Amino acid sequence: MMVDQTRDYALFVLDPEGRILTWNAGAQRLKGFAPDEILGRHFSTFYTAEAVERGWPAEELRLATREGRFEDEGWRVRKDSSRFWANVVITALREPNGKLIGFSKITRDLTDRRLHEEELREAEERFRLLVEGLVEYAIYMLDPDGTVASWNAGAQRIKGYRREEIIGRHFSAFYTDEDVDAGKPWEELATARRDGRAEDEGWRVRKDGQRFWARVVVSALHDRDGHLRGFAKVTQDLSDRRHIQDLEKAARHVNEFIAMLAHELRNPLAPIRGAAELMARLPVNDPAHGVLRETVERQSAQLARIVDDLVDIVRLTRGALSMERARVDLAEVVRRAAETAAPLVEARKHRLDLELPAQPLWLDGDLHRLTQLLANVLNNAARYTPPGGHISLRTASAEGWATIEVRDTGRGIEPQMLERIFDMFVQGRPVLERVGGGLGVGLALARRIAEAHGGSLSAHSEGEGKGALFTLRLPLARAQVTEPRARIESAVRSMPTKRILVVDDNVDAATTLQLLLKSLGHETCAVYDGVQALRMAVEFRPDVVLLDIGMPGLDGYEVARRLRALKREQPLRIIAVTGWGQDDDRTRSREAGFDVHLVKPVDPGVLTNVIGNDNGHTLH
Repeated sequence: MMVDQTRDYALFVLDPEGRILTWNAGAQRLKGFAPDEILGRHFSTFYTAEAVERGWPAEELRLATREGRFEDEGWRVRKDSSRFWANVVITALREPNGKLIGFSKITRDLTDRRLHEEELREAEERFRLLVEGLVEYAIYMLDPDGTVASWNAGAQRIKGYRREEIIGRHFSAFYTDEDVDAGKPWEELATARRDGRAEDEGWRVRKDGQRFWARVVVSALHDRDGHLRGFAKVTQDLSDRRHIQDLEKAARHVNEFIAMLAHELRNPLAPIRGAAELMARLPVNDPAHGVLRETVERQSAQLARIVDDLVDIVRLTRGALSMERARVDLAEVVRRAAETAAPLVEARKHRLDLELPAQPLWLDGDLHRLTQLLANVLNNAARYTPPGGHISLRTASAEGWATIEVRDTGRGIEPQMLERIFDMFVQGRPVLERVGGGLGVGLALARRIAEAHGGSLSAHSEGEGKGALFTLRLPLARAQVTEPRARIESAVRSMPTKRILVVDDNVDAATTLQLLLKSLGHETCAVYDGVQALRMAVEFRPDVVLLDIGMPGLDGYEVARRLRALKREQPLRIIAVTGWGQDDDRTRSREAGFDVHLVKPVDPGVLTNVIGNDNGHTLH
């Protein structure tokens, strides 16, 4: 009665050849045959034509006979020819002596489950194809330890790895060395494990080592029991957007820089112009002339510093900051830097304390650049410390390194600005508050010089109003020497009178230089273009030619070449006095035949020295 009345399962018995001997209500409901329609027929009636053709019903009986039991899932056919997905269990029936007397067969209709699985599989396949086809996003799976388990076309396009190259490797391969050393990949997984999701923007690395700016989302994946099965990771390449943002930021900085430059140029120009007007009105012997002359000298020196900053900006952006290395005493660097910063320190009424090393600390570096570095740090401290503040400089050495600490009692540095202050054109105040603040390149240049010497420059501050500490570390020269420091003294030596031809299309510049040379006892002649220079080189027969380069018509390079082609009994010294001061300009000067390359404005002492130096080509 139980078998006959069971409706959820088809339960029936087959003879040893597979003919149907019994039939229950469940079999009639599942397969559609009444007992008198199916009893005695072969059970292959329920199989698809393809299964019958390949002999599958007979194979099922053979396996059940050998193993005692056979289970299978597959398509079966009802009386009306409709298909259903069936789970089938066939059990061999034997007498006590082992003789096979038939088979029991249990069939379950799993069509609904099968259709659900098919829908799920198709959905998963569509999702897989969608993920695989996306090229704008890197989408891949990680196991719980962070090993790459899947890889889509977008991941290959963005990161450069083929599937077979990256699956099985740890995803830290996409991070910079700095981030790996800091443990950032593992920190992201820990955040995703704890919060379910981690987001980040930062630099990532392609297969070829190139960096790109990425937005990353890591999601933790758990099973029904809450166990972590792995992570889904989506990466978007935002390099283009980052580049646009950088361009916009650079444009803002350039606009601010132009405003600062205009302000910084007007500051010294105003007193220079005022002094010139007063000097024209006052009698020649008026004592005020001396004061006005000193004003012009100070302000013109400030203009020269601004021009030097502009030149250094170009060199920094081109990565062409020149270095002339030699053995340098750190104490000499400190003394020179303190002298350079003294005017601003005194103007702000600060107290500057210097702690020099007891023994010489020798560096392998550029004395001028190292002095510039430290002077920039001292000027920064003086500029951002309220009047009457305290600035201290302390030196030390340990384990092959020299350390200089500059501490001030100034306004301090906000945490978000501690690194930004070393960027180009960045200052810690709004534009209108940068009175006397320079062009905003001092600390950027200082850090570049430190790095060029194999060192570092960093800043630390407890916050607003708590002062700042700048730490400079430089490697000591490998072989330290212990002889006493040499004092650098400038020797002034007498010089015979020279016949000097001044060539400059700027009449004021030529006249001023001519008057300076006459005051030094030289015989001079001034002309204002290249054609006149060639004519006067023959008529005036100069010993020295001070030649501008940027002139209309015949430029200075061409004039120098033609002067060298002249047949002369006496040697001619050709000195460039020009506003062009890049490395390429100096190279062209040497190739054109110049002996010396001086950049305007020229220090009178330097000019006097090179005029009197007749020893071959010396490019400055």
